[in-house]
Amino acid sequence: MAVNLTRPVAPDPYSLLPKVPDFRLASEDIAPGARVPDLHTNTGDDRNVSPQLSWSGFPAATASFLVTCFDPDAPGPAGWWHWTLADVPADVTSLARGAGNPDGSRLPPGALQLRGDDGVAGYVGAAPPPGDQVHRYFFVVHALDTPSLGLTPESMPGAANTAVIFHTLARAILVGTYQR
Repeated sequence: MAVNLTRPVAPDPYSLLPKVPDFRLASEDIAPGARVPDLHTNTGDDRNVSPQLSWSGFPAATASFLVTCFDPDAPGPAGWWHWTLADVPADVTSLARGAGNPDGSRLPPGALQLRGDDGVAGYVGAAPPPGDQVHRYFFVVHALDTPSLGLTPESMPGAANTAVIFHTLARAILVGTYQR
């Protein structure tokens, strides 16, 4: 018996949150709505490299940023957290390609990577099941009103992304796609 892996498309998770102003998020590596390049996927050797990201136009009152990558189309009801980077200082407006290495050596001082749903503290790239539908990868930068969310390396990405709801001044979103 053949298994049908096609599911209804999950809603845009950020459209369900309280409305906040937006600002600009860009990448030298991922174009809006375009396929995520293989370098930024978890589908082979020498991959799993976080994309370059840069942002501008956030509120002057911003005290820090939270940067995430989330796949709402992953099998199961809760999606999949690929990356959560907390406590990014307000004077940091870009991350170099590869900043999300698990060893944290390329992170801005003071920033903290949480473990994603793969159990890795660092960026883990796109890797939808072979033959599954196109998945969307939401790269999001939240401008926050606090310099720290008080998270620790043991904090879960879902908890961090719930905490930001109460501290988000503005949000920037870039969505890439991937299918195997």
